Amino acid sequence: MKVLFSLDSNLRRNLLVLFVAGLLFWASLASLLPTLPIYIEDIGATKQQIGLVMGSFAIGLLLFRPFLGQLADKKGRKIVLIIGLLSAAIAPIGYNFVQSIPLLLVIRAFHGISIAAFSTAFLALVADIAPVENRGELIGYMSLVNPVGLAIGPALGGYLMEAYGYTPLFILSTTLASLGLLFSIPIINPIVQAQEKVINSESPFWQKLISPRMRIPAILLLIIGLTLGNLHTFVALFIKSTEANLNPGLFYTAVAIASFCSRFFCGRASDKFGRGLFITISLICYTLAMVLLWTANSSTDFLLAALFEGIGSGTIIPMIAAMITDRSYPHERGRTFSLCMVGFDVGVALAGPIFGIVAQQIGYRNIFGFNFAITFTAIIIFITLSSKNLPASLRFAFGRGVDVYSLNKVEEVGVRS
Repeated sequence: MKVLFSLDSNLRRNLLVLFVAGLLFWASLASLLPTLPIYIEDIGATKQQIGLVMGSFAIGLLLFRPFLGQLADKKGRKIVLIIGLLSAAIAPIGYNFVQSIPLLLVIRAFHGISIAAFSTAFLALVADIAPVENRGELIGYMSLVNPVGLAIGPALGGYLMEAYGYTPLFILSTTLASLGLLFSIPIINPIVQAQEKVINSESPFWQKLISPRMRIPAILLLIIGLTLGNLHTFVALFIKSTEANLNPGLFYTAVAIASFCSRFFCGRASDKFGRGLFITISLICYTLAMVLLWTANSSTDFLLAALFEGIGSGTIIPMIAAMITDRSYPHERGRTFSLCMVGFDVGVALAGPIFGIVAQQIGYRNIFGFNFAITFTAIIIFITLSSKNLPASLRFAFGRGVDVYSLNKVEEVGVRS
């Protein structure tokens, strides 16, 4: 982690405070992952209604992500960061007092604003600070807030729910986000100088989504959104239905531990070998996880699936973030992150309702068979379409060539040709 000590002391302090705020934010959200679907089921919801409520989280993401991305570029990352933490602190209070499915849909959609705001501002802040030659490494380290938060949150949330009920659970989620809000106050926005020539030649905001440099990252995030939306909605209920001797919170803890380990190493390695190789590996791990869940019957099966899912998610999110940063100008990072993450938002939004209908007809198990087909398709898409042509795509996807869409040529020196 020498790169952290090579930074200016003020920037290092900025990153530390940002890291703590991120850790508290993700722990707040993660405390509800294994518990909220069970809470919704306990108040009398059907499988389809559970999917609708959990999936409505992405409505807030979809509606507010573009606006918040532009706000981050125009007014600074910090104000958007604060918006995300406020939403994360307020929403659990609503869950505690509402047992109506329509009202839960509204509260869950409001809760979605938290990720739309926080993840966009967090990634843009790290990208602004990171030196070009160490960008993948630094993004990898800072993205550890996600798996660490996912390790702490579900364990605390699952314990409080089982021992004391739902009210202490929702109080915990609100408290963690409120503490994150306090830690966000000292964060300093770095100054980003826009290039007037580049601004004047830019394509309209939504046209960037179909541009060659952003199209594949957005498609991959759509597929990852579908996969994670399905997992977060149904894996706890699936574990419960199999009567496996496993606390659902431990599944998420295992995911988080594997994710932590992969993020710790993949960022630095990607600066040397390129982002493509590690995106390919992560997609393979996701596919293996879906196969294991599809056939799972014991706690060992579920924990093994969690291991592969953790490696996949811990690798692909920072790698795609680094690739998007490579392909973006500094002054457009807020908009670019928000735009590409629309694919992720759509995936999360569709996963609950679509797979809820499937689960209603054929049970929880077989929806992971559908996910296997989706993640396998993602592998084919990436290795064949990630660059300008098939040979270049294959080279990039297997670490044998550079990213031809990168705007930071310094990064390409270390990539094998």
